[in-house]
Amino acid sequence: MESKRFILASASPRRAEILTNSGYEFEVIVSDADESLPHDITADKAVLLLSKVKAESVSKNNPEAVVLGCDTVVSLDGKILGKPKDEAQAFEMLRSLSGKIHKVYTGVTVTDGERSESFLNETQVEFYPLSDETIESYIATGEPMDKAGSYGIQGYGSVLVKRIDGDYFSVMGLAVNESARALSRFGVKGKVEV
Repeated sequence: MESKRFILASASPRRAEILTNSGYEFEVIVSDADESLPHDITADKAVLLLSKVKAESVSKNNPEAVVLGCDTVVSLDGKILGKPKDEAQAFEMLRSLSGKIHKVYTGVTVTDGERSESFLNETQVEFYPLSDETIESYIATGEPMDKAGSYGIQGYGSVLVKRIDGDYFSVMGLAVNESARALSRFGVKGKVEV
């Protein structure tokens, strides 16, 4: 059976890389949905809501396709750390994560316009204690500026991470193991059938 048309509703090059490396063929169509959140929403509920909003927005204009939407946030002591607006905010975020354990939540929604399936992945990440010099040199790479929590585990930021408890790919932005199984239930096959 031929795989269905598959759309990734995300501009993230990391998510596209994960799917490509996992053997999927897909198109990228970025959602233009309103991503504003209620001020009191918890991190886990936020990523599920946003993954659903993104997937459904793209699915509306592509009813024949299977659409995957996702969202990832970093949470420290219950506070959501999004993408930094400038280097000063990136510094503050990284300083707050220094020597601590934080949570990374990734929400995924797969929909074909008629039915939807959503799931949440939670991974704990522990940072080494970071000196100001380490933080400044990391910010100078430019890597933190488009990442939730101001770091990318798959790049230069890997040296900041002491350990993780959970799914590495989810910290990168997509829980691909669970996503592959959900996609399979919607008729989307990768190179390795699960």
